[in-house]
Amino acid sequence: MNRVKISGYNIKSSEKIFISGSKSESNRALILKSLFSSDITINNLSTSDDTKVLLEALASNDKVINIHHAGTAMRFLTSLFAITNKKNVILTGSSRMKERPIGELVESLKLLGANITYEEKFGYPPLRFDGFIQKNNLIKLRSDISSQFVSSLMMVAPILDNGLRIKLIGKIFSKPYILLTSSIMKKFGCNSIINGDEIEIKPNKKLSIKNYNIESDWSSASYLYSIVALSGIQINLSSYKSNSFQGDSILSKLYENFGVETYFENEEIILKKSKQQKINIELNLINNPDLAQTIIVTSLGLSIPTKLTGLNTLKIKETDRLKALKTEISKFNVDVVVDDESIEIKNFPDKLPKNIEIDTYDDHRMALAFSPLSVLVKLIINDSNVISKSFPEFWTILKNLDFEVQFIN
Repeated sequence: MNRVKISGYNIKSSEKIFISGSKSESNRALILKSLFSSDITINNLSTSDDTKVLLEALASNDKVINIHHAGTAMRFLTSLFAITNKKNVILTGSSRMKERPIGELVESLKLLGANITYEEKFGYPPLRFDGFIQKNNLIKLRSDISSQFVSSLMMVAPILDNGLRIKLIGKIFSKPYILLTSSIMKKFGCNSIINGDEIEIKPNKKLSIKNYNIESDWSSASYLYSIVALSGIQINLSSYKSNSFQGDSILSKLYENFGVETYFENEEIILKKSKQQKINIELNLINNPDLAQTIIVTSLGLSIPTKLTGLNTLKIKETDRLKALKTEISKFNVDVVVDDESIEIKNFPDKLPKNIEIDTYDDHRMALAFSPLSVLVKLIINDSNVISKSFPEFWTILKNLDFEVQFIN
């Protein structure tokens, strides 16, 4: 097992840290480029494993395509393979991927006219594709499972002869990711209209741009926000926009709860801890559940009683993130309460214990979210290579901030 021992007791402020392109933007842009067989140039692609896996899958002519742990690739490729008339192709993944439900998306594609079969368990990967003939252009889709199901259907809709109308049923989770998809599609020249719980995509056969620039990843920036909140140092990050498409750009507001202010200068953000932090925090993260791990660990480090709600989708991620958080936070002698959609921490010890080993459960965000705690106590992060899924440069960035980072067996 690859492990890393971290200490951030003597870290320093940073003049500039560059973070690669947004994984969410990159993967959407690649799907659209593939869909239209376009020669568009995409700049600042994500360096994450998820994006690399998607690139390999899009270039592959194999009959069995394995996307391993990449959930975004599984969902986006399901729609792409379905409507581009793939024949006798199987899309599979890791053992955990085979436990992540995809039936809602598959059944919607079947109603559209896709021929898809479940190779093992009904409602779960692996999937076999065997052609497509469009039957209708209206889909009713539950929106309380995964926003990626919605985005997946949206992106393939322009090449359907009659376009597509999607009627969303139930509470909409992670809506900023649906809005991100719509914004990127419009940049590519596709007509995407969102009106309440209805989405309409008009037919479109040709892209209108030759270059697309991807903003750096806001989700990755969250771990640097946490470091600033816990240590008080200043960090400069690039390349970011004040009018970002990315939903997780809400970080600049959320981290005001921890006293961190964000200053935008050109395409750079400057993070400073210059405000009073709150004495307790309650946040509904229904729109930004991927930030939950980072925020709750920041609260742990600052001994701020915190309750986060709107986290229904965390149970079907790389791991059951609520269960994993409870197990790992409990190691610090803190009371942790979780249910199907929330986590709460309270009753902190006078001093956090040192040299705690953090298990990561094949989940990149567990490793990334807990690491900033090392500015307060020495930590060991188990399965440290897992960060490559979204943020492979993270350990190097910590070293550049003068963290002590030691890889051990």
